Amino acid sequence: LRKIIGVLGTAFPFILSIGALILFRTGIQSSISSYYHTGMRNVFVGTLCVIGFFLFSYKGHRKPGDKDNLVGNLSCIFAVGVALFPTTPDVGAAGTARLIGYVHFAFAALFFLTLIYFSFFLFTKTHADKTPTRRKLYRNKIYKACGITMFVCIVLIFIYKVLPDSFSLVFALYKPVYWLEALAVFSFGISWLTKGEAIMKDED
Repeated sequence: LRKIIGVLGTAFPFILSIGALILFRTGIQSSISSYYHTGMRNVFVGTLCVIGFFLFSYKGHRKPGDKDNLVGNLSCIFAVGVALFPTTPDVGAAGTARLIGYVHFAFAALFFLTLIYFSFFLFTKTHADKTPTRRKLYRNKIYKACGITMFVCIVLIFIYKVLPDSFSLVFALYKPVYWLEALAVFSFGISWLTKGEAIMKDED
């Protein structure tokens, strides 16, 4: 499950952008969520729902006090929410579409917060009766780096969103939200690949 979630996370931005370019001649969108309004809509929704399903299936270590199951279930709800409540279209958005877009943004923020919690607080835990291996200590650094990267990306996206139009339009050409979201999602995938020991696996 961890490796599958990791693969889906790292591949998600590339599948959307490259698929849209090859199949529909669609360029980079203003955000990953904006691919909902392209020919890649079904891929966007389907992949998020699959990620949500695997997060719901993830149970962690199932020890008393472990929060893996709860956080996984919340992540599932938020991921499906991101898929079912589309982001506001870049042009021609009516009042209802804008309201749905706010709901989408809230689900997306909560989704990333649960992923950050996984990376920074749950994946770094070690059994009380075990001494962490050298590889485990390295993996903890990767988890924390991924968590910090996701957090910084979300903060920068929020800052960009609240900037006056006169400032945000200067950067709009470079699609900053897309690249920040792509980096955050890629970091999410790396974190889960590391937890699945596809990266820095313990030595025998």
